[in-house]
Amino acid sequence: MKKLILAILLNLAATAHAETIHFLTEEYRPYNYLSDNGPGGASVDQVALIMKALDLPYDIEVLPWARAFALAERQPFHCVFTTGHDAERDRIFKWIEPLLVDHMVMVRRKDATAAPKSLEEAKHFVIGTQRGDFSAGYLKEHGFQRIDFAATLDSTLKKLLAGRVDLMMTSEKTFETMRAGGTPVEAALRLDGKQYGIACHKDMPEEIVSRMQVELHRLIANGTQDRIFEAYGLRPNGIRQATK
Repeated sequence: MKKLILAILLNLAATAHAETIHFLTEEYRPYNYLSDNGPGGASVDQVALIMKALDLPYDIEVLPWARAFALAERQPFHCVFTTGHDAERDRIFKWIEPLLVDHMVMVRRKDATAAPKSLEEAKHFVIGTQRGDFSAGYLKEHGFQRIDFAATLDSTLKKLLAGRVDLMMTSEKTFETMRAGGTPVEAALRLDGKQYGIACHKDMPEEIVSRMQVELHRLIANGTQDRIFEAYGLRPNGIRQATK
């Protein structure tokens, strides 16, 4: 009995002195954004549920994407989301995923003439994206030269609607949310399917990463992730069976 009490006290002491985990994200509705009540969105809700289950101290901050990404790369106990997973980023971070499975899409202003039928044709147009975003790496990797960088998704969208860029890169679900909200945009070219998650500093303790992953799998398997997506007007990921 004494050993059990001692173990409980030691666990409580460890929790009380646990390092705060700092989650960084950007303005990218409907996944992550800053509202009057603080950070919100479909990905923010998942992170909050994961950390509630772990009972560890944490905070969530909304920053320009390039700054958020750099902090998570350089500072221990920092994580960035909702982060596209590719080969280059794979070696930089430890991953908890998927918060989201989606296709990328090139979007044009409604009734615009830009209508590429392939990636090669799309290279003739000016493509808008965010500095440091997953899509920026995708464009560079595929040899795009005419890339217009902005700090936020909203800035890129404003450029598109003003005719300052021909096309913009975004996730298909975000595009559907824009269209449902009355933004005058339409899909021009559907691209690869990608997985997005939480990317944590490489020195994040493996035990914490594993526990976060277990809780995310639980959210997926019991349908909570799909219900969160539905609450934000998004299609479910449709991956529940894969995690059971």
